[in-house]
Amino acid sequence: MEESYFLLFLSALLAATIVPISSEVMLMGFVTASNKDAWSFFLVASAGNILGAVINWLLGRFCITWQKFKWFPVSRVRLNKTTKWFNRFGVWSLLLAWVPVVGDALTVAAGFFRIRFWLFLVLVTVSKAGRYAAILILF
Repeated sequence: MEESYFLLFLSALLAATIVPISSEVMLMGFVTASNKDAWSFFLVASAGNILGAVINWLLGRFCITWQKFKWFPVSRVRLNKTTKWFNRFGVWSLLLAWVPVVGDALTVAAGFFRIRFWLFLVLVTVSKAGRYAAILILF
C-alpha cells in the first residue's frame, strides 16, 4: 500500500477510536496534493473510519468492563450520557456516528446494547462515508 493511503487509513482508524485527530484534514491534504483520484482516498478513509467504529462496537460488546482503564476510548461520564441519549433515540442515532466524541461513544453504546452487527455496520457506513463524501463534494 502506498504510504499516503496507509497514513490516511491509520489516521481515519485512530480518529474513530482512541486518538482525537482530524482525518478530514489529512483526506483533503492528500486529495489536493496528489494527482490521484479522490475516490480512492475516499474509500481508504471510509474503510479506516468504519473499522475504527467496529473496534468500538467490539469494545462495547465484549470489553465494556475495561472502561476503567485510561486507554478505553470513551469516559464513563460520556458513555452514561450517550447511553441515555441512545435509549431515547435508538439505533437511528448511529447515523450521527460521524460526530466527533459523541460518535465514538455511540458506537461503543451500540455494542453494549448488542445492536445487530449488520444493522450497525450499515448505519455507521452511511454516516461515516457520507461525511467524507460531503467533505469532498463541498471542497
